[in-house]
Amino acid sequence: MNANPRLLQAPARASRPLARWLRTVLSSLAILLAVSAITFALMQATPGDTASAILGEAATAQSLAQLRAQLGLDQPLPLRYLHWLGDVLRGDLGTLHRSGEPVAAAIANRLPVTLQLLVGAQLFALLLAVPAAIRGAYRERGAFDRVAQTLATGFVSTPSFLIGLLLVYVFSLQLGWLPATGFVPLREDAIANLRTMLLPALTLGLAEFPAYMRLLRSEMLQTLQQNFILTARAMGLRPWRILLQHALRPSSLSLVTAIGINMGRLLGGAVIIEVLFGLPGIGSLLAESIYQREYAAVQGVVLFVAVAFVVINLIVDALYTWLDPRIRHHG
Repeated sequence: MNANPRLLQAPARASRPLARWLRTVLSSLAILLAVSAITFALMQATPGDTASAILGEAATAQSLAQLRAQLGLDQPLPLRYLHWLGDVLRGDLGTLHRSGEPVAAAIANRLPVTLQLLVGAQLFALLLAVPAAIRGAYRERGAFDRVAQTLATGFVSTPSFLIGLLLVYVFSLQLGWLPATGFVPLREDAIANLRTMLLPALTLGLAEFPAYMRLLRSEMLQTLQQNFILTARAMGLRPWRILLQHALRPSSLSLVTAIGINMGRLLGGAVIIEVLFGLPGIGSLLAESIYQREYAAVQGVVLFVAVAFVVINLIVDALYTWLDPRIRHHG
């Protein structure tokens, strides 16, 4: 009796997703280890003495030697890295020397501000990019498409801080509708919080909008040429149904990738916007730590951003199989 070849291949096919996820997790751990080692080495190679920066001008040779021994600065670089990595694995990212606050607590306290900024920015970008891309793909090179492409070119050519300054000039100085700087926590006053976060989120959203719109428009133009779209048109389906139900979903893979990459990038890269609008987020913490030589905080923030970036990309990989079942079926 001959066995069915498909049944023999089933276990191998079932193990492919697990093996792929295992390889992804192992490669992610290797990336995090490399990022932590490079960041630690760069911080140690930075000109200046950490002990002198902490003690100030009144430091003596004896006090400097004691502090260096206390911080482990008199040990070889590989040994210092291993000690730091061991502390990180136990959840200890170090301590801010000036305030005595743990670095992990400082990141946790500022994380909600940055997350609120990023979520608001992504919402603004998608609310502008998705309708513009759908309309542009449906009426390629029409009047709306040309205007949208022109606006996208203008925004992509303008630095984000300049967009922020223009928004402050219009909505704060001229109209007086929104505050130019400052931050009100959400738990204190929800309305005031939204007012303080509106301009920063809109600034980042306008900076991200061109890439999202062009990417989705390009993907939808290709999808609209596929056979299943032609079949849907032949069946007499309404254009909006074809666009939203049949063309948008398979065209969103590249957009989801771009959103995931930007979330990880902006998590620690929105430094200019946070400083410009006076937001106490992770970007401001990173800038302040570099200026004050709080190297433990810099290493902690960079490691946190790297971990967040890897986790977001794992989530994006999981979303692929939901957006396009062909990926799941082909392993």
